[in-house]
Amino acid sequence: MRIAYLGPRGTYSEEAALRHASRASETVPFGTIAAVIEAVENGAADQAVVPIENSLEGAVTHTTDLLIHSTDLLIRREIVLPIHHCLLVQTGFGLPLVRVVYSHPQALAQCRGYIAEHLPEAEPVASLSTAGAVKDMGSSARPAAAVTSRRAAEIFGAKIFDHNIEDSASNKTRFVVLARDDAERTGRDKTTICFDFTEDAAGTLHGTLGELATRGINMLKIESRPDKRSLGRYIFLVDIEGHREDGVVREALRGVRDRAALFRVLGSYPRPGNSDGS
Repeated sequence: MRIAYLGPRGTYSEEAALRHASRASETVPFGTIAAVIEAVENGAADQAVVPIENSLEGAVTHTTDLLIHSTDLLIRREIVLPIHHCLLVQTGFGLPLVRVVYSHPQALAQCRGYIAEHLPEAEPVASLSTAGAVKDMGSSARPAAAVTSRRAAEIFGAKIFDHNIEDSASNKTRFVVLARDDAERTGRDKTTICFDFTEDAAGTLHGTLGELATRGINMLKIESRPDKRSLGRYIFLVDIEGHREDGVVREALRGVRDRAALFRVLGSYPRPGNSDGS
């Protein structure tokens, strides 16, 4: 089993992949989320682990857009990972001298308050990953710091200046495992779907979601993404309780499909807390 993840080593994606992997699995880093997904599509990997949502910053929109528009892979598991960021500072400099702080944009956003308070003179600069931020810091011509993971600091032999600098102690990222097939029923599952409409009319979305409500199906999350075809038109992504093979869920999905222009099931998989789900 080869499991692709957003690299390099030391990223939170690698940590999620390692949580998912068995002893017989091999984890393989790729440079972008698109490349991680493509690795499964072209047979270079069997499964992909990608971030899809953060408790502070919301959806990882690049992942959701790829799931909607660019791949037929399905979600077969989710992994919820507590995120605790560390601050590294370039050797020889103290915080008042730091003029640039590197990290992935999501990590910079999750530490916005800390950076404003402790590094007010530092310019936040995006890195390709939290692990890559350590290398960016090391090669910076300006006095630099990096927001990264404890594992990345250990891998690169860097000294941690401060721990747990995220703005909320409840900071978590949800990762999904993608494969050619989703998961079998466990009795405690969730299903992700996406859909849009040909016409924008009053009550269209309300009526569609009523297919769930009238059958007592709990909607866990709803979000929207631009359909990439015209301004003001959106595709809706919805997480619901239940597996697509459950009778009542099957009925509800048929009702949603009948009302929608585009409709896709993006996967059914165990909810967090199952022995197979987190």
